[in-house]
Amino acid sequence: MSPYTIAVIGGDGIGREVIREGVKVLEAVAGRGLALTFEEAEMGAELYRRTGEDLPRETFDLCQRTDAILFGAAGLPDVRFPDGTEIAPQVTLRFRLELYAGVRPIKLYPGVPSPLRLPAGRTIDYVIFRENTEGLFASRGGGAAVGREVAADTLIVTRKGTDRIARRAFEAALGRRRRLTCVDKSNVFRSYLFFREVVQEVGTEFPEVTLDGAYVDAMAMYVVQRPWAYDVVVVENQFGDILSDLGAATVGGLGMAPSGDIGDRWALFQPSHGTAPDIAGKGVANPTAMILSAALMLRWLGDRHKDPTAAAAGDRIEAAVAEVLVAGGTLTPDIGGRASTAALGDAVASAL
Repeated sequence: MSPYTIAVIGGDGIGREVIREGVKVLEAVAGRGLALTFEEAEMGAELYRRTGEDLPRETFDLCQRTDAILFGAAGLPDVRFPDGTEIAPQVTLRFRLELYAGVRPIKLYPGVPSPLRLPAGRTIDYVIFRENTEGLFASRGGGAAVGREVAADTLIVTRKGTDRIARRAFEAALGRRRRLTCVDKSNVFRSYLFFREVVQEVGTEFPEVTLDGAYVDAMAMYVVQRPWAYDVVVVENQFGDILSDLGAATVGGLGMAPSGDIGDRWALFQPSHGTAPDIAGKGVANPTAMILSAALMLRWLGDRHKDPTAAAAGDRIEAAVAEVLVAGGTLTPDIGGRASTAALGDAVASAL
């Protein structure tokens, strides 16, 4: 089904640095029946500081007309909206494009240090399916405040939103180890009980998948104590935001954590990390999460368009990343090496 046109948006901070490596690797894997073209656009905090817009119309239009979106990172701590919240156009895109499935793979690759001491024969390889457009994030841009004394935000859980993320998660589990864990706080909050009930209802249509549940506070302990026990996790928006960062810490950090924000028509792929202004411009940011996000993008294109060439290219990128990581000669400082951002990207491109 190629050629595919990819919207490329670097954003702010290290987002601009790592996205260059993502494009570099995509260019290296293209060919053999896979044609990719790239169109660049701007959004983010620097753009807002310069123009007063964080997500201009032309960027949004590009996102709508291209086949997929490859994004770096956005937001800077000193650039905020008048209400005091940070610039986050990627979250705006989730809502406007209905990118309801936040897919966050948590995988420990050989050669990458983990702060956990895993038993012999155990590893970490699970995927978090985060509901992306409801939950506590539904209050973004809203909420209520009474002077400087009281503030409130509302958590929203709907049947439609929970049903569709649950189906995505069950479908993913069918292609993996066929276990799904629903994470919530249903012992205290009615909204989370409703979330679990809808997940359980959807589960009756997937008898091949074993469904269990965990309260979020306990789950934060379990993914440290026995992360190998998990396969696919489905979770509300805010809890998913927190657990995915915790999971990333167990597999080498956010530089090892790719993600996809996926809807029924559009999808955006980005590293889970932020703009890291403390290391921006130093050339030491880890581009692995960006490169693995590009691999996720190709697999999504392959699945959406029934294009095995695109899907295979995504697999080739992940295999090349694994080869470079286990070799160990071009690791960035965050995972124990001394290599630059570009050197790691070059190594993956060469491995292809």
